[in-house]
Parts: sequence; structure tokens; C-alpha cells
Amino acid sequence: MSSNPIFFCSSRELFSSGNTGINFEKYDDIPVEATGSNCPPHIDSFHDVDMGEIIMSNIALTHYTRPTPVQKYAIPVIKSKRDLMACAQTGKRMNEEALLQGGRLGKYGRRKQYPLSLVLAPTRELALQIYEESRKFAYRSRVRPCVVYGGADIGQQIRDLERGCHLLVATPGRLVDMMERGKIGLDYCNYLVLDEADRMLDMGFEPQIRRIVEQDTMPPKGIRQTMMFSATFPKEIQMLARDFLEDYIFLAVGRVGSTSENITQKVVWVEDGDKRSFLLDLLNATGKESLTLVFVETKKGADALEDFLYREGYACTSIHGDRSQRDREEALNQFRSGRCPILVATAVAARGLDISNVKHVINFDLPSDIEEYVHRIGRTGRVGNLGLATSFFNDKNSNITKDLLDILVEAKQEVPSWLESLGYENQHKGNTGRGRSKRCTHNFFRDVNVPPMVLDQKGASQERRIATCSVCINFCSLAPLGSPLVDLVPGTTVRHPVVAALAVVVGAEAHAPGVTEGAEAVAALVEVSARPFSEPFEEPL
Repeated sequence: MSSNPIFFCSSRELFSSGNTGINFEKYDDIPVEATGSNCPPHIDSFHDVDMGEIIMSNIALTHYTRPTPVQKYAIPVIKSKRDLMACAQTGKRMNEEALLQGGRLGKYGRRKQYPLSLVLAPTRELALQIYEESRKFAYRSRVRPCVVYGGADIGQQIRDLERGCHLLVATPGRLVDMMERGKIGLDYCNYLVLDEADRMLDMGFEPQIRRIVEQDTMPPKGIRQTMMFSATFPKEIQMLARDFLEDYIFLAVGRVGSTSENITQKVVWVEDGDKRSFLLDLLNATGKESLTLVFVETKKGADALEDFLYREGYACTSIHGDRSQRDREEALNQFRSGRCPILVATAVAARGLDISNVKHVINFDLPSDIEEYVHRIGRTGRVGNLGLATSFFNDKNSNITKDLLDILVEAKQEVPSWLESLGYENQHKGNTGRGRSKRCTHNFFRDVNVPPMVLDQKGASQERRIATCSVCINFCSLAPLGSPLVDLVPGTTVRHPVVAALAVVVGAEAHAPGVTEGAEAVAALVEVSARPFSEPFEEPL
């Protein structure tokens, strides 16, 4: 290869970034589940399946030593020509195995191109990233990948297409434009990949996706092979899978919609007026050379925070929807190279981007839904590495308290006592939400008949309302935070006076002669959750 300088420079250009950020040693601990009829066996090595000499040599050039969890299961599924729906935790490299199959040529002419493979992505940045990966796997082959996306010169993209296109990476809007201009035909598109499918639906691309897949000349399902990749699996994605896939294999890597345990998640209470000073403290502690991604909610907020950090002497840049495509690409290049190790971004950069060695993700503004939170923090702790995610929380974020608690507990993260208390408080206010019952009006004194003095040593006459019927057995409200703890069940402590009073039902029937079956059920739940007396009780902040 050294005898050909042009050839050498080309390979160096393509593979210089490599995959040095991958920690392969941790992959074996990631659970994988494949469901569907006649699932092909998974592989443990790239050599377990025949992908051809060119692709195997290109895999070696990318420095992959063994398949990632999703590749172990997805490559055999794709090779057996089965449709695939893959859901993975963030940071698992989901879409590259689909690109491994681009070894055959499509049809093309000077005026209209007929690609064999189509990859749809939600954002320009992700489309470019996938395109760069496809160039690596097509290296030294006759396969020519192309990319089309909005915000860039369409004339230049058309000229590039006219040179030939076998594998097309596209955003939905620009692809529809190209199809209507007569520049792209999907008559021979036998491989369809939808990457970050949930994100595309969130961004309102479903009409364009259905226009591309169902209302043009693309071969129908059963003839074409379709692969969908997503980090979550909501009902909208399930309907899309039903309409686009035939007899598909469902692949779950980790729990669907969860976060990786490789990411240390910290949630801190920070009022809006204190966020900037707190951010400076975090940046100083992390180190100015570490790649740090800071998420904000608005484009105006991104510009303002970038200006603030620049005035404070930090090398930083930003990306959001109002910046030109050239500016966004330059900002990402500066961030990846470390010239600007701090990137301030809106959600446009949250999903799918594979930026190696991001050490710290900071949610300067928390998102309004938990799925966006999962995708944001997934920009660190990529592919087996360790990462840190810090989120600023205050009263404005109370709507995601319960879901955030569930994420932290499942990922075995430290839960602040104030967040746990806030979660209990929100739950027992009778909030109606997903699967939550409405507020019950049963009276604890009337229906359970526990003497007031048992309930609370302070403010014993304060009325407590609690559900006691067999239909509604959830606590509807608790006493105010800070009420004294009462040890009423021998050998245990419970978290709240009302819960303690209800627990009396278990071992002190004399105090509650009129307990209903529903109250007994609640009391049993309390008894199970009561902790040993020796375990310290942490008061809410």
C-alpha cells in the first residue's frame, strides 16, 4: 500500500478516526434477547459468517476486534434475509451491521439513479455520520455510497448522484424532493434501513416515510429486506414495524428504552439563576481538555450560553437548527478534534451521533420527556466506555420526576433523597398519568378507624386521606414532608407517619377493628416495604 501514495492517503483519510474509543472488554456483560420465528444463531466473531474478502479487510481497518452486542445477533439475521427490528440501549452501535451488506451494485444512469440500498436518518448530522461509515465498508469495492440532506446545496448533491449511487443515505425531506425532481428512483431498492426510527416519528417525518416506502415504486415488504433501529419501542414504532416489516426478528439489547450502567448519572438541584456558576464549577472539575456536551432547550439559550462560556475563557462552540449546515459541520469537527472541547447543543444533536470519548454530558436544561433524556446522556459512555452525565433539576422539571427515578434505580445509580421524596410527594398527590388511579376520597379515620394519636405525634388531628377500597389501593396523599417518623411496627422503620399508622393493621388489629380487605392489601404492601430498624433513615432535605 505504501507504493501507492494516493491509495495510502485515501485509506488514512477514511480510517484515521478508527474506533479507539471502544471498550470491547465490557460487551459480554450486555444482555441480548432475540425473539421471532426461527431466529438464526448469533455469532461471536466476524469470521463466523462469510461477508467477503473486501468487507472483512475493511472491518480490520476499522480496528473492530469482535462484534458489538447488536452486531452479533443482527448480522446473522440480515445474512439470512430476514427483516429486523432492533432496539438497543444508547451507546451500542446499532446501524453499522446493516452497512456491512452493501456489497452488490444497483442500477444508475446519468439522469436518474436507482440505488439498491436506502438508509433513512432523522438529522443531517446522523446522515453524514452514516455516510462516512458506509465509505469505510465500501473501500476498494465498486459500491459507491451517496448522501442527500436538507440545508446543503442541492445542485452539488445532484451532481454527486449523477456519478453513480448504489447505497443512498438520506433524510426524508430531501429524499422526497429528489424523487419529485426525478433524480432518484426506488424501483430496485431491495434493502431499506430506518435508523433512529423513533426520532424520525418524533420529528414528524411519518408522512414522508410512508410516501417513500408505500406510495412510490419501492418493492413491497416481503420482496425488499427492511431493518429498523430504534432506542425505544413506543406504539407508533410498533405500528410502523407492523406495516413495513414481514415476519421480522425483534432484537433487544439491554432493556428497551433504558440507559447504560456505564454512565454515572448525577442529578443536582440547581435554580435557574445559579446554573451558569454551577456549570463553571463542573467544567473546572472535569478539565478543560475533556470533551463535554452541554444540552439546552432553546436555540437562543444555546447562543447565549456559548457567548457566556467564550467570555469566561473556554474554547467552545454550538449547534442548533438556525445555524447553517456548514457551520454545524464545522462545529462538530472542532468538537471531535478537541479544538473546541465544549459543545453547546439543542436536541438536534441528541440522537444517533457517535462522537468518540465524550467524557461528560450536562443537561443544563432537562428535556420534558424521559426518552429524550435517555438519548442525550447516551452521547457519553459509548460502546463500553465509562461516562458521566449531570442534570440540573428544579421545580420546572417535576413532570419527569417519576420516570427519572425509575431510570436511576434501574441503572443502579445513586438517587438523591430530595428527588426520592419529591417522587413520593408527586405520586401521592393523586396525579393522573400513565396507569395511575384517580384521587380517592376515602377517609382514613372513618374507614380504617385508627385512633388519631397513632397517626402522628405532631399535628395528630390533621386529616389524612388514603385509599382503602379493593379497587383503589394506592396511597392518594401523604402527610407534609418533614413530619416526625413514628416507629409503630416492632423492629422496623417506615418512611411516613401515615404509612406507619396503616402498617399497624398488620400486627395490631385492636386499633383497627373495621379494616376492609382493601386496607389489608395496602398494609401488606407497607409491611413488605418496611426496612429493618437498624438501617439508617435519611430525612428528606
